[in-house]
Amino acid sequence: MKIGELAGRAGVTIKAVRYYESLGLITPRRLANGYRDYDEDDVRMVREIRALGSLGIPVERTRPFLECLAAGQQHADDCPASLAGYRAAIDELTERIEALTSRRATLIRHLRQAAHRNSSCPAPDDGENTMSDFHRLPADLPVPEDDGAADHLPGLKAPHLELDGTTGETVRIDALGSGRTIVYIYPLTGRPDADLPDGWDSIPGARGCTTEACDFRDHHQELLAAGARRVFGLSSQDTAYQREVVERLRLPFPMLSDPRLNLAAALGLPTFDVDGTTLFKRLTLVIRDGVIEHVFYPIFPPDVHAQQVLAWLRDNPVA
Repeated sequence: MKIGELAGRAGVTIKAVRYYESLGLITPRRLANGYRDYDEDDVRMVREIRALGSLGIPVERTRPFLECLAAGQQHADDCPASLAGYRAAIDELTERIEALTSRRATLIRHLRQAAHRNSSCPAPDDGENTMSDFHRLPADLPVPEDDGAADHLPGLKAPHLELDGTTGETVRIDALGSGRTIVYIYPLTGRPDADLPDGWDSIPGARGCTTEACDFRDHHQELLAAGARRVFGLSSQDTAYQREVVERLRLPFPMLSDPRLNLAAALGLPTFDVDGTTLFKRLTLVIRDGVIEHVFYPIFPPDVHAQQVLAWLRDNPVA
């Protein structure tokens, strides 16, 4: 057969076949007119070269496998030299993986150092005081409008729903105990070493979860003194992610994880979609004796929201 037919049947280019010939991996028979004549053995050899290439074995290292076939073995890796070829390829790949892993670890370390260096709430072990120095919100953030999505909430009973907390406890929303519990609900908390969803700052009410958490942290004792029995943050992020946030921001209260947005389904809470993910809209529930007493929605700006809750508590003391 001609070179074009061989290339087509083996699934390679004519140029590749010529390169294999230049390496002596295939040696076609020459016709009387000087043309190359390829046979089924050549097709098998070229297919084997292609298959080995898909495993990451370069063409130049396929000779032991092809010699195994030429020796009459059924498979190209039936010979000891072929097995040695596998081992060599594995060793080389292992070295590359180790080098890439080391490089990745170095890049991650530099990323975290750079991110926390400019972070308003740096990592816990960096020795900086996060209680007074945290990110400020951009001045041009869009202001969320009251769309009435929370008007139905005051007076509703807290649903029978169990959520995992960052302290390891399971919290029942309908069994928070007597008195007032503050549950501030937010979309997601970003981390200095991770990107936020595209267009995050252009979504009204999305930006500001870290600053909101810092505000609740800084006014936590005042909230308790004003009548709040407990304070919780709540989002759809998993507990492990939230635990990192609690540790990094040194939050004195636990976060609750609701990855399936069960609370939104039970109470009809407002949500929004971004990058194919549904997230809570920012709002805060004041739950008293198992009933939603008051709702803050929409919330803006989030970096002073705890102070807004504090003012409401002081203006509405429990008799």
